[in-house]
Amino acid sequence: MTSFRFPHPLVLLVGFIILAAALSYVLPAGQFARQKNAATGREVVVPGSYQRVKSTPVSPLDMLVDIPKGMADAAGVIFLIFLAGGAFTVLDQTGALRHGVDWLLARAHGREVLVIPVVSILFATMGALENMGEEIVPLVPVLLVLMRRLGYPVLTAVSASIGAAIVGAAFSPINPFQVGIAQKLAQLPLLSGGGYRLVLLVPAVALWIAGTMRHAIRNRVTPEVTAADVAADATGAGRHGLVLLLLLVMFSIFGYGVVALGWDFDQMGAVFFVLGVGAGLLGGLGLSGTAEGFVTGFRDIAFSALLIGFARAIFVVLEQGHIVDTIVQGLSAPLAHLPVTLSALGMMVVQTALHLPVPSVSGQATLTMPLFAPLADLIGLSRQVVVLCFQYAAGLCELITPTNGALLAMLAICGVRFDEWLKFVWPLYALLLGLGVVGVVAAIWLGV
Repeated sequence: MTSFRFPHPLVLLVGFIILAAALSYVLPAGQFARQKNAATGREVVVPGSYQRVKSTPVSPLDMLVDIPKGMADAAGVIFLIFLAGGAFTVLDQTGALRHGVDWLLARAHGREVLVIPVVSILFATMGALENMGEEIVPLVPVLLVLMRRLGYPVLTAVSASIGAAIVGAAFSPINPFQVGIAQKLAQLPLLSGGGYRLVLLVPAVALWIAGTMRHAIRNRVTPEVTAADVAADATGAGRHGLVLLLLLVMFSIFGYGVVALGWDFDQMGAVFFVLGVGAGLLGGLGLSGTAEGFVTGFRDIAFSALLIGFARAIFVVLEQGHIVDTIVQGLSAPLAHLPVTLSALGMMVVQTALHLPVPSVSGQATLTMPLFAPLADLIGLSRQVVVLCFQYAAGLCELITPTNGALLAMLAICGVRFDEWLKFVWPLYALLLGLGVVGVVAAIWLGV
């Protein structure tokens, strides 16, 4: 008997695109009226305005056309990944990257196990602060070098980075793209309930770190340094310090631009292009060697970058078929007839289910908060609890949904199959979701 093997990521995403198109023939088309929200500047749904509209089934030809449309919608992040992939390939070819990691590990000798908590806390903090997701994909080469030098499995690079960021974002008291937008739409003061969320954030991140360390230590192997590594490390010898200094400077500019200046993916991509060119010239590769490094990086990163476009195409198909609002209406309508606590838990179920067809947390907030906030008033549920339900359900779903393009891209770069990731993440996801459920029920009991 042949054991089941999880489909290739591209097969999986194309399957969801086909399913979305098929649903446009089965589900009735419908939509809510929308109006601009003054607090967020976003178009939000008007509660109670759902109505049927003319059916617009997505034909096979339209479905195929929606794939490049999805790539066009995701162009900014796709080109960021291309440019960053090229830049880090150049950086790696100078030998400076391995040199810097070896220097770091030499000074952490005997305390290597602390690397995972430090890296995880860093990314969890960035997730909590600004919902870092796609921005992590370009950092994979550095993380891979670090984990391989430590002898940890490559899955650790995914878990300690984007995994930690997702957990930090889901339990964050200040994440502007999750709790910030949701609180504005629910007409709550910004940062309200922050202390309560912080109490849950600490054990959530600690639980994730413990699970990551357990997997890393149980699967650790003796690090191997190949002849190719030695040869690459020798390339540009003596210039490694300059290249690493440039890396530090450009990362500082990158961080400041994202956090303080609100940079988009275009500006981030420009930073990585400058980093790649500068690293190649300082590292002794010359103009031609730098260009060849970029080409190699483009080739190696292409599949991972394009996965994000395929993931975006799923939502494009659903929107074209006018069935996104139908799905929301169908899932949310029964909640009004449940007791308060069950209604809150039902909201978590709905938010989890909706995150598959609506993989953007900010987009999901604008779609669901205007519906659930008035419903909460009718059944006597705190609007703050409604926001908690959204955060813990939709936010944590980012760990397991195959429509999370950034996660699939990172797994592809690291050579980790999605079923391998699910085997690792399911127990942790269940524990974190359980923590979220406890948090929601306690919030109802405490009157948060």
